[in-house]
Amino acid sequence: MTQDASPEPPPTGNRPDLDSLDAALSHVDQQVSSGGIASGAARGILYSLIETLGTLVGDPDLPEHARSGYEGLLEAARELRAKLDR
Repeated sequence: MTQDASPEPPPTGNRPDLDSLDAALSHVDQQVSSGGIASGAARGILYSLIETLGTLVGDPDLPEHARSGYEGLLEAARELRAKLDR
């Protein structure tokens, strides 16, 4: 019998990887631009991303250098949401 390898834990404990969140935001932006996703679905995904990023930015244990990265993604997600709301 072989055992399945257990998944690697996230590098920052319980925090999502910054690169993964960036990739998710980029994917939504690309799909919105190409018309490959309904605006309602994009808004729902962006809502989740914005909530997640807002929680991360508010974490008092988050190192300042990491906070700035999450803040940048949060601003980009808000801008994309504003673009969808027009």
